[in-house]
Amino acid sequence: MPSTPHLDVLPPLVETGKTDELVESGRTLFTTVSPLNASYAVFPAPLSPQFEKLSARSKSTDSGEQNIYLVSSKPPPSTERRLFVGDTSIIFAAMQNLRKTVDENGVYLTQHESIQRSIRKLALDYVNFAKECWIHTSRIAGEANQATADHYRSLYTCLSLFTILYLPEYGLENAPVGDDLMEWLNIHFIEPSTEEGDHLSGLERPWEDETYWPYLTRAILRGLSKAVTFFLGTLSEHPSGNLQRLAQSIIPLLSTQPKLQHFDAERDFAYASHRWKEKVKTLRIELDDVPESDRRDNFEDWWDRFSDIIGILEGREEVIRKVCEDLGADWREACVAWGVFVDTRLRRQDLPDVVGQVLEDMPPDPTILEDMVHVALFMGDPLKALEHAAQLDPWLSAHLADMMEPLSLVEQAANDESELSVRDFSVLSYAHYLHSDPAMWRITVTYMYSCGKVGAATADEILVRVPLRLQSKPSNTNNGGGSQADQGDLSTIVKDVNATCHEYQREAVRRTVCKIAAQTFVQKKEFGLAISYCSSAEDWVGLGRVIDRVLQEYLHSGPEQYTKFVSGIAPSLQGLRANSVAHGIFTHRLMFAVRYAEFHQRLLNRDLQDAAWDLVSMLQEGITPKAWWAVLLCDAFELLQYDPTPLFSYAGACVLLRRLDEIVSRTAQGAGEDYLKILEAKLRVDGQKDTQKQLQLVRFALAKYFARCAMIGTGGTQTVPRRVDLTV
Repeated sequence: MPSTPHLDVLPPLVETGKTDELVESGRTLFTTVSPLNASYAVFPAPLSPQFEKLSARSKSTDSGEQNIYLVSSKPPPSTERRLFVGDTSIIFAAMQNLRKTVDENGVYLTQHESIQRSIRKLALDYVNFAKECWIHTSRIAGEANQATADHYRSLYTCLSLFTILYLPEYGLENAPVGDDLMEWLNIHFIEPSTEEGDHLSGLERPWEDETYWPYLTRAILRGLSKAVTFFLGTLSEHPSGNLQRLAQSIIPLLSTQPKLQHFDAERDFAYASHRWKEKVKTLRIELDDVPESDRRDNFEDWWDRFSDIIGILEGREEVIRKVCEDLGADWREACVAWGVFVDTRLRRQDLPDVVGQVLEDMPPDPTILEDMVHVALFMGDPLKALEHAAQLDPWLSAHLADMMEPLSLVEQAANDESELSVRDFSVLSYAHYLHSDPAMWRITVTYMYSCGKVGAATADEILVRVPLRLQSKPSNTNNGGGSQADQGDLSTIVKDVNATCHEYQREAVRRTVCKIAAQTFVQKKEFGLAISYCSSAEDWVGLGRVIDRVLQEYLHSGPEQYTKFVSGIAPSLQGLRANSVAHGIFTHRLMFAVRYAEFHQRLLNRDLQDAAWDLVSMLQEGITPKAWWAVLLCDAFELLQYDPTPLFSYAGACVLLRRLDEIVSRTAQGAGEDYLKILEAKLRVDGQKDTQKQLQLVRFALAKYFARCAMIGTGGTQTVPRRVDLTV
């Protein structure tokens, strides 16, 4: 796969045309390569300590923070590439289920017919998907799309060749391979071209055209009997009677050439091939009897051309090599022709010897990665095939390696240094490529989790860093939360991550993701969801921080907005009470937040009697943190001064007084920070002097209230406790 020619980052590190300013500031751009994948960390840094000291401008503009950009050298997958990756990942998942079929010693059961057939079926699925992508991209006009189509064609040829050589039909592993390779060659590397055939078929005397004999020879080399029969038939009008006779004699010979698939037993095929070769020898004798004077026409030495054709049918190595060189054919065509004409019983395990001989005279182009993969597969060198496949496309090397390991084509043992097997290394490299598109994290971790401990550890880091705001849009939080669409997008992503963690049994990762999600929801002021995810992660300390953040909204936004926020978290209280693992201190803190919101809701509704009862009960039941005592006492100030009727019982007023006395005494002992910090924030004052004045006013109000109670005879114990409604 090609790398990007340049990297673009947002926001830009250097504006276009302003590189001089970067140099003048004494800075330059630094990059650090990731040890895991083809990604980089890009950041500006001073050229040297001297430049940093001399550059006053750099000092004045330095904000104290430095952006570090993590960029991939691989371009993110295109639309059709995403479709291809997604579809083939389903086949990969099926392969992983199949790979789990091992015996008690951990050995793959590939010798079983059903297992081998299943692997072959999945390999053919890969082949078909590559073919479909090639056809689809070929139909789209444009030079760029043509390059993409050529790429998928390369994947198609490599996968189909691998299937032929290493995943034949069950029971045919030791069968001759020549006919299968010829079919592969004719499907993927079409020669002679259709245009040449159309041109010759339109001529009255096609043998007079210079392309006639090369076309006919190549069609015979490729086993295209129908085309050969047609054009040999045109020689019935040739001036030479000998050529007419020879053409009529060779036509039935070509149509009866034995094919392995037409025989039930290889022995029958070998016998038929031997008889057929005897007939070819007879035709050679007839050709040699043609007098010298009749071996040429006015356009060509037809005898030499016909002799080459018979030499091919005879299986003469030197003739096939000469013909391939004359026709401009490559090593593939020579090797396949060898298996069809020279050694009709050529087996897969014997193919490397033949290929080695051919490559001495017809070497492949080392710059064409597709050719190099083909060479390695023909030569029976899976490791070299994976090496070239990785350069062609990491997808190809990953899926080839995934099939090679259960077939015992590569070592299953992990490397001592990397702790990865050959298969895991290829799959993990492909997964790192997928990570260039963060949106494909689900597929990325699927591949990573199939790669042992190293892959699982890498996948864990991917899940923890899934961009939870991937689809979020700016939302209006003035009404106490984000939009429903925004909330839904974020929740959906978190649920998907949690589901993935459950699938691969990564509980620690799931809890970490829930913690991150809770922090994100807090930033969006979705406190109910934040509490829910803290509870799911059993992050009780984090839960306490969320509740504190809710309480801070009272200080920053006032009681009305505070009650709206608490309405979203009140339903969580009952669930936490039922959770036996939940820490009681945080449950009590949440209970206080809900009860305190209920208190302010009663104040807003002018339900002052119940509000007074709520205030006393919160202090009396011990659910109010000590840091909030002073705030509640200040809230009681107005209720104590209510003229129409006393709102507090005598016992209730005593509770207020005891809490006030404790605050005053503890403050005098130097613990004022524990009791007055929240009140300072509410009053927006700095120091305890102002807060103590406020509490002094509360003391005066309590003194007046006790005096008032004495005058009108109010007193006695507190009223019977009421059931508290925990919804706001």
